[in-house]
Amino acid sequence: MAEHSRPVPASQIPFLITLVASTFLMGSSFVAGKILLQQGFPPMILAGWRFLVAALATLPLVVLDKGEFKRSLFPRKAGLREGALVIVIGLIQTAAVMGLLFWAMQFVSASTAAILLFTNPIWVAVLGRFFLGESLHRGRLAGLFLGIVGVCLAIGLGPDMFSGGQTLLGEIIGIASAFCWAVATIVNKRAGLPFQAWGLSFWQMLVGAIAILAIAYGTGEHWPAVVTREEWGWFLWLAIPASTASFGLWYVALEKGGATKTSGFLFLAPLFTVILSYFILGSTLTWIQACGGGLIGIALWLVNSELPARNRQERLAEALVEGEP
Repeated sequence: MAEHSRPVPASQIPFLITLVASTFLMGSSFVAGKILLQQGFPPMILAGWRFLVAALATLPLVVLDKGEFKRSLFPRKAGLREGALVIVIGLIQTAAVMGLLFWAMQFVSASTAAILLFTNPIWVAVLGRFFLGESLHRGRLAGLFLGIVGVCLAIGLGPDMFSGGQTLLGEIIGIASAFCWAVATIVNKRAGLPFQAWGLSFWQMLVGAIAILAIAYGTGEHWPAVVTREEWGWFLWLAIPASTASFGLWYVALEKGGATKTSGFLFLAPLFTVILSYFILGSTLTWIQACGGGLIGIALWLVNSELPARNRQERLAEALVEGEP
């Protein structure tokens, strides 16, 4: 009986709710961003101000989380090493990922760029196996593969995918964006930083926003002279719920579960994007996209299922990896 009660109880329910909420908000960011880009917002300026506002919006949540503002942002155990790691995570997680993503979108469609970005769980699974010692059984590998296929079907395959030339360059940049996200996830998990989730989320978004804005203004981009109320509404949604909340909840999820298991739920984000696009942007939902959603569901079950070990030695090794008593 003890074996069957493993990671199910109360700890799993908040974990699942946190991940679904985070990925839903991530998915909504593509819709809000798409609308603003169609209205003529420069991509790097939009990304930079998005995360600067998102970082500032995180501060009240830092206070509410532990009640001690200074200690949450500047933990006693945080020294030069921890500060340097936070800067590295911010430059990789926000600046590099978003910068490379928008660069890739100059050569490939938004759908292709999104598909490439959400190959992140594959890289997390591989890096997590070598640097975190997380288990990578065959069922999880199969789930990751099915998830990638499901994402491709759910978003919709474009005719320009993997066709060479500048498109190939964009695809390589898009994969680099996903790899940077995976690296940031592994660094965060392995570093064991003393920051709480909301405090770390604030610092990484602030560092990334400053870097992106420096690049944006340095290359001649500027905020639009006229912004309508509707555009402000979409921007605030993009900056606060779709950024502050999604990134903060993402770090909470990382604290509750392993990097591989947590990143497996990223497959939900593009699925939510497809659903929201259908209702908000008027995009059609084809039977192929519906099949993609089904594959994503199967992938999530495989990635997050605990397959029984084949022998006692394997059970002991798995227990040590997962930190069981």
